[in-house]
Amino acid sequence: MKKALTAQELYVESVKRADRIVRIWRVCLCIIFVAAWELCARYEIINSFIFSSPSKLARCFYRLLLEEGLASHIGITLFETLASFFLVIAVSLILAVLLWKSRTFSRILEPYMVMLNSLPKSALAPLLIVWLGANYKTIILTGISVAVFASIMNLYTGFMEVDPEKVKLIDTLNGTEKDKLYKVILPSNIPNLFGIMKVNIGLCLVGVIIGEFIAARKGLGYLIIYGSQVFRFEHKQI
Repeated sequence: MKKALTAQELYVESVKRADRIVRIWRVCLCIIFVAAWELCARYEIINSFIFSSPSKLARCFYRLLLEEGLASHIGITLFETLASFFLVIAVSLILAVLLWKSRTFSRILEPYMVMLNSLPKSALAPLLIVWLGANYKTIILTGISVAVFASIMNLYTGFMEVDPEKVKLIDTLNGTEKDKLYKVILPSNIPNLFGIMKVNIGLCLVGVIIGEFIAARKGLGYLIIYGSQVFRFEHKQI
């Protein structure tokens, strides 16, 4: 005879069931999309030369991987993206802490941060390359420029929105600014930091690709711009 489930066990089971349904639908939607793309290309509903097809892309990927050093291009772009990502996090944390510690400093820099964040980042890449030269350091800096200003502002906003009662408690206990930072401000902003990191990894990749479009001889951005220039969207027509 089966044991009756408690309310907690029923809730946990319902959550697990909902998670399974979400995962199944995610996989199904991906399969449906790929299958529809393949069928539309095979039956000429879409132009297979322009849009290619999953099967052609798979064969092209395999050939590029074995014959034309695709792995090295992926590695270069991955290195530049990760370097940009970690530098953005480090710089953002340092500057956000400095802005939090000095209201005067934050009031001075805030309009400049807003202005820099609103600049079109794709316009900065050619300037950086002219100033610093066409090398991987400039591409990493391009990746940083796409994400860093928004990260600083979001972190600083999170620091300022921490529950003031918790900060007052530190003051009541004769705590220092260091105690406020390490015991209240940073722990309270861990979810915010992880949210910023999830956004930044994509932004850094975009910035790196933009830099590789303009000044690289290796990397995924170089392959993309080369393929578009010679009108070979899958590198070779198969």
